[in-house]
This record gives sequence, C-alpha cells and structure tokens, in this order.
Amino acid sequence: MPAISFLSVSKSYASPRGPAGSTFLALDKVQFDIEEGEFFGLLGPNGAGKTTLISILAGLTRATSGRVLVQGCDVQGDYATARRKLGIVPQELVFDPFFNVREALRFQSGYFGIKNNDDWIDELLSSLGLTDKAGANMRQLSGGMKRRMLVAQALVHKPPVIVLDEPTAGVDVELRQTLWQFISKLNKLGHTVLLTTHYLEEAEALCNRIAMLKTGRVVALDRTSDLLKAASGNVLRFKTSGTLPPALAARARITGSVVQLPANSALEIEQYLAAVRESGLVVEDVEMRKADLEDVFIDIMNRASTQQPVGITE
Repeated sequence: MPAISFLSVSKSYASPRGPAGSTFLALDKVQFDIEEGEFFGLLGPNGAGKTTLISILAGLTRATSGRVLVQGCDVQGDYATARRKLGIVPQELVFDPFFNVREALRFQSGYFGIKNNDDWIDELLSSLGLTDKAGANMRQLSGGMKRRMLVAQALVHKPPVIVLDEPTAGVDVELRQTLWQFISKLNKLGHTVLLTTHYLEEAEALCNRIAMLKTGRVVALDRTSDLLKAASGNVLRFKTSGTLPPALAARARITGSVVQLPANSALEIEQYLAAVRESGLVVEDVEMRKADLEDVFIDIMNRASTQQPVGITE
C-alpha cells in the first residue's frame, strides 16, 4: 500500500478576474503514488499548485474531484485517522505566543492523545538545536528558531509520513544542515518524506523520486537519477560583461555576469566562445560542469506545454 496516493485530484476556484461564473483550475487530474519509505520531491514554479495539493493532503482544502489517501485512509472520509499519520511543516511561521517551547510541544502531543511524551520531546529539541530554548516563550524565538519549532511540532506525534512545505525558505545554512541530517535519519528509519522546495540542489541531493508540476498538471514524474541521465550533456559556464548576441541569449541561463549554456560537443563549445569574442565581449572563468537538476527543471518547464510529461506514459 502506498504511503500517499493522489487519485485524479482536481481543484478549481472562482476566477477573480474572469467573467461571472468563470473558474480557475489550480490542479488538473493530478495522479501519482508515493511509496512507503520514499524521500519524494514535489517541484514546480510559483503558482504551479504545490501548496494547493499539500492543503488537500492535510485536509485543509477539499478537492473539486478526485481523492487523496494516506496509508489507505481517505483524507476527507477518515480525516482523524489520516491526520494522525501525517506530520506537516507549513510554509508560514504559525505559533502560539502564550506558551514556551516545551509547553507548546506538550500541548501539540495532547492534540493527538499522547501523554508523557517528554523523552521524545527532549530528543526533538536536541536534534533540532532547541534544547537551550525549551523554556523560552515562542515570541522570543528568532525566525530560524521558529522554523525549527514548526518541525518539532510536526514530528511530536511520530507520524509515519512527514510533509515539508518549503521548510528551509529564508533560513541559515546551519539550520538546513541540522534539519536534513535529522529528517534523513528519520527517513532511514522508515518514515516517508514529501518535500516541496525551490532549492533544487536540496531536492537533487535528498529525493529518490521527483514529480514536477506546472499550471496544475504533472509534467514530470521519475527517479531523480533518471531525470539527470536524460539531461542534455554538459553545461558551459563563464563570466562576461555586456549583452550576449541574441542567438546565444535565447539559449543561455544568465545570472548577473554568469552565463550558462548547454554544450553537447567540443565544436559547440568553440562556436559559443567564438560568437562571444566576435561580439567584443571578454570571457572569464570558463568551466564545464555536468547538467544538474536545475538544468533539467528549466528544460522540462520550457517543454511542458507541448510534449508528453517526462517519465509518465498514457
């Protein structure tokens, strides 16, 4: 039995900009399973439908059609059982300002009917670097500490399925390392993890399998290693100032003075560099690298509207 099953899930809203009675389709027949023990990534640009899908999984939003199951339990028909199986870390920093850290975790345990949970709470505090904040009021915590607290609250009832919705957005490197060490440990112990993130290097390093959404549709679903294998060769990276020739700019990923171009052969590399020099630009710090998940992501998003979803067969 899969840990999570999305069964032809669609969600539509009344369109705020269209004519009266028109609707906006946020999710369009999303269907895939996440197997027990997987570390699964859900990727997509802003507005792709990731948070809507997570909200339906959490029972906070009702799907217009389709079903979502957590270890076989319908998130609408058997909400209480499904919710006990889930630990969800939301994007927003939501906290109760009237309790200290330990008290908040005890109350969270009580919501799931768990008493005398201090040994596990102590382990959570230690693993997430919150031990010295156990007696601090929630209002006294920094943004990064509040983010750690959200993780602790999601895990306090030892859920078999962990959902992380942009857990490292806007946090420091130390927290990222601490969080991923702990979550990876739980995953190795058998917990299923569903991660949404804009940090694609995290997804590449952590996720065994990935689904990509665009405008509410699944446009890629495959093992991370297979997505990377399908990427086109290597990438030429260099720095330059000024404006690239239009033909090159159309193919390039440009970040400030850093230019990256897909390169499948030595001849292609020579042609790129010759075109840059002929335009009067100076090239610095030239290097080659393997295509990474960001290259794959950009390529799939660009092709999504015209081609069969990657890794999915009809």
